[in-house]
Amino acid sequence: MSVERIKTLIIGSGPAGYTAAIYASRADLKPVMYTGMEPGGQLTTTTEVDNFPGYPEGIDGPTMMVQLQQQAERFGTEVRIGMITSVEFSDEVRGIHKAIVDNKTEIEAETVIISTGATARYLGLESEQRLRGGGVSACAVCDGFFYRGQDVAIVGAGDTAAEEASYLANICNKVTMLVRRDEMRASKAMQHRVNSIENIEIKYNTEVDEVLGDQVVEGLRMVNNQTGEKEEIAITGLFVAIGHKPNTDIFKGQLDMDETGYLITQGKSTKTNKPGVFAAGDVQDKEYRQAVTAAGTGCMAALDAERYLASNE
Repeated sequence: MSVERIKTLIIGSGPAGYTAAIYASRADLKPVMYTGMEPGGQLTTTTEVDNFPGYPEGIDGPTMMVQLQQQAERFGTEVRIGMITSVEFSDEVRGIHKAIVDNKTEIEAETVIISTGATARYLGLESEQRLRGGGVSACAVCDGFFYRGQDVAIVGAGDTAAEEASYLANICNKVTMLVRRDEMRASKAMQHRVNSIENIEIKYNTEVDEVLGDQVVEGLRMVNNQTGEKEEIAITGLFVAIGHKPNTDIFKGQLDMDETGYLITQGKSTKTNKPGVFAAGDVQDKEYRQAVTAAGTGCMAALDAERYLASNE
C-alpha cells in the first residue's frame, strides 16, 4: 500500500470543509481534501440558497459549492475525489494520524479536519425521493421562504419538527403536521407552542402514503395507521423533520461522540479528544445546521490546526 505524508488532511467537502481548506491553504498547511460520497455535501441537493451572506440574488447550491472549491484550489488546496474508509488517530501530541483512502492508499497526516457532515433522514418513498428539490425538503429554515402564503405539510414529532412547524406557520397559510404515534415526542413547552398556533393542524397516528405530483409537489396522500383510512390534501411543500444522522461511523471508538453520534468538541473550539484532530460543520453541530455556521466552524478548525502545528514546532 502506498503511503503519503501530509500536513493537513480534510475529510469531507461541504461549506465547513471548503472554508477550512481556504484558511488552511492560506496558512501554508498545504491541505489535501477528500470529497467523500457526496462532493459538495448537502448543499448540492439544494436548488436555491438565499440565506448565505454575499449573494443578494441568491445562488443555487451546486454552483456555490463549485465556487467554494475553486476558491480553495486558488490558494493551493488539493481536492481529490475519494472516500476515507478507515482512520487510526494517534493519542500523542505531534503524533501522526493515519487514514486509508478507498481501502487502498494510506495517508499520514499531522493534523486532520473532519467535516463529513450529517445526512437528513427521509421516509424512503419513491415519490418523496423523486420530488426532492421539487417541493420536498429536510430543512424548513432553508426552504420555507419559497412557500410563503401556501399550504404545506411537515412530518415529525420531536422538538425540531415542532420548531420547524411553528417557523412555517409564520410564513405559510396552513401547516399540516403528521405525527406517527398518538402523541408527540417534543418537549411539553414545544407541544404547547404548536397547539396554540391556529394555522397548524396536527394529525396523530398519521403517516405519508404518497407524495402527489409529477414535477413538483401538488398534494399528499396520508394514511391513518390505526384505521387504514386514507385522505388527500393539496399542498405545495413537504418538510421531513425526522432527524439527521451524523456521518461519523468510521470514527466510532476513537473520537468522543454524543448518544446520537455527533462529535463532541471542546468548549468553543473545534478540538476533539485526540490532539491534532478537529471537527467542523454539521458533524459536530446538531443545533443550527446552516451553511453559514458550518463555514464559520470550518474557519475555526483551520485556525485551531494552524495554532496546534505552530505550538508544537
